[in-house]
Amino acid sequence: MNRTLSIILFLVAVLAFFLLIIWVGGTFNESLQLDQTALMRFVFVIIGLLIVFLVYLFTRQSDIWIVGTREVVYMAIGAALYAIFSYLFNGTVFVVPSVSQVALRPAIVIPMFFGYTFGPVVGFFTGAVGNMFGDALTGFGLSPQWAIGNGLVGFIPGLAMLFPDKKKSMDTVLIISTVLAALATLIYLLNRTVPNMLFFDVANNIFGDAQITLFAGISLVIGFLLVLLVRYLFRSNIDVSAAVTWGMLGNFIGIGFAAISDIWINGFSLPVAIVGEFIPAAGTNLIFTAILLPILVTAYAAVRRQSGR
Repeated sequence: MNRTLSIILFLVAVLAFFLLIIWVGGTFNESLQLDQTALMRFVFVIIGLLIVFLVYLFTRQSDIWIVGTREVVYMAIGAALYAIFSYLFNGTVFVVPSVSQVALRPAIVIPMFFGYTFGPVVGFFTGAVGNMFGDALTGFGLSPQWAIGNGLVGFIPGLAMLFPDKKKSMDTVLIISTVLAALATLIYLLNRTVPNMLFFDVANNIFGDAQITLFAGISLVIGFLLVLLVRYLFRSNIDVSAAVTWGMLGNFIGIGFAAISDIWINGFSLPVAIVGEFIPAAGTNLIFTAILLPILVTAYAAVRRQSGR
């Protein structure tokens, strides 16, 4: 099949999965029905899909865009794992104490791992479709633009395959990530009274009445320092270093895309989108990236060695 056609069909399939989940979910659970912002949410879904397609067009000669049976299998496995673990940690199956009023999402490393290991197409599908399924299982509501953001979280690490010199690419990615982390932290320091839009007050059944704590506000800095530590400790293991570094950038771009979309969808100001949504989500994600992603990459490498692959 023509490679461009296969990528177009892939993106159409992602959109079809989204519509199917919304239709089925809304039929059985009213809380999963989209409100009057549905059109604008899907505007950003389309924008996200176009971003993926444009990246493909500029790099279409690379074999990372091959979508065969192997990739489809990995997509299904990745999306299923991400959906299940998102449900476990976002729902009520595992009640995990929150750090600084932020939901803990260790499952975020799954799309990063699948993207870095099996390519950007697999990573995008794992993050996007897995997140939509996970939200549907949790039953709190569907945010398709945030699912696209999660797809980008898995998509970006897969782009590491474009660069033969992984070390050089990591240096560039690190510079970009440094700038993004610094800008977001600066916005927090100038807007510390902004409420945390992701904080859910169980007792009163409301979102967003609490400010984020100092720990949450500087969580990007903490996570960034942990990533640097991992790069130093695993400097002889290029795959661990590259996965964590590219995972950091994927986290920043994917969660940033979702948070900034709410400026138009929910009418947030830029400080509210960054301080109230981006930092609480991306900060803890980054900490889990530094801690858990090296474990997955190392374990997968061990399995490959044992199997002789």
